[in-house]
Amino acid sequence: MSKPRTIEIKPSRHFPFVSRHPWAHVASLAPSHGELPTGEVVDLVTHDGSWVARGLYSPSGKLCVRLYTWDPAEAIDDAFFARRIDEAIQRRQTAGLEPVCDAVRIVYSEADGISGLIVDRYRDFLIVQVNAAVIAQRIDAIVAHLRERMNPKAIIVRIDAATAKAEGIEARDDVVFGDPPPADLLIRENDIEYTVDLMHSQKTGMYLDQRENRRLAASYMKGREVLDICSYVGGFAMNAAKLGEAASVLGIDTSERAVAAATTNAQRNGLDNVRFEKGDCFQRLEQFKQEGKRFSGIILDPPRFAGSRQSVDAAVRAYTRLNRGALEILEPGGILVTCSCSGRVTRPDFMKMLQKVGLQTRRDLILFENRGAAADHPVRLSCPETDYLKCVICEAR
Repeated sequence: MSKPRTIEIKPSRHFPFVSRHPWAHVASLAPSHGELPTGEVVDLVTHDGSWVARGLYSPSGKLCVRLYTWDPAEAIDDAFFARRIDEAIQRRQTAGLEPVCDAVRIVYSEADGISGLIVDRYRDFLIVQVNAAVIAQRIDAIVAHLRERMNPKAIIVRIDAATAKAEGIEARDDVVFGDPPPADLLIRENDIEYTVDLMHSQKTGMYLDQRENRRLAASYMKGREVLDICSYVGGFAMNAAKLGEAASVLGIDTSERAVAAATTNAQRNGLDNVRFEKGDCFQRLEQFKQEGKRFSGIILDPPRFAGSRQSVDAAVRAYTRLNRGALEILEPGGILVTCSCSGRVTRPDFMKMLQKVGLQTRRDLILFENRGAAADHPVRLSCPETDYLKCVICEAR
């Protein structure tokens, strides 16, 4: 292994990296390292020369070094990423998810020590989501190892437009191995069947992180009239209708494609106590309020409201508005299931928001569950951002 270039950390800015946080932003680094190419292996050192960690350099954006190892003897090469992928697969086996689940996250970026890489398995198909230029450079070797290790029917590599712009790379969404998956790939989760169109879905196909939360939330919905806001393909709604034996469930989503998919999924599962409609979540909540319509169970699972530190305040205001609208039409003794997938909005921030909304609406909120993501989305304690998902279940008096 040739000796990597060194980049010095500014005085007093070393603590996150000594504590094994994987993101080194340009503001924390001395400017003396000069110009380096994307993907250059670099060593982070303190201002007095002490070795801290090893990572890969990217000149695009403020996150200029992704750290991958705190072992000075460990090289960052193809074998390194193969080992990390194998460890991630073993982690899912330890959790009892791989290979028994139809759909499971195999690699979860920073949580599995591979910042910038997400791999989801849907039966025999793999979706590889690339979130970093330094991973895009190594994608051929990563795909080759996934083929050998997982023996899939096909592998799709996806780089969305926002990531491509931020990382200075090309967007892509193509099958790099095998034949495209069918548009109606059948997936079973919690004894409910879904058809998933992997080539035209949000993110990698489904929101696998809510698997256990969908099942648990359903257990609170027996006999209730349930409203599912931001229902997507019907996960929470169908769990409430089938497993929870809700009296009725209405799902609302802004996407016509999602509403059509959810309706098809409900029909496939023989559920006649659930229906889906297209609509804006905020407008529909206000409409129900004006009409005097009430529900005894409300589920809120909105998309990410905060994508950056600068948008946190706006996101908290959006969560406040959404939850206040829900509480205004939730019957006394009703169940509120409210979620946030915005990693920038911390769990204490989210709970403080709920407390504020309770005061605004003069409702007492009694907490039953304060949950995170499923076990295939583990949390690495040295990277708090991996604890991004909040799912709170409470009773509103």
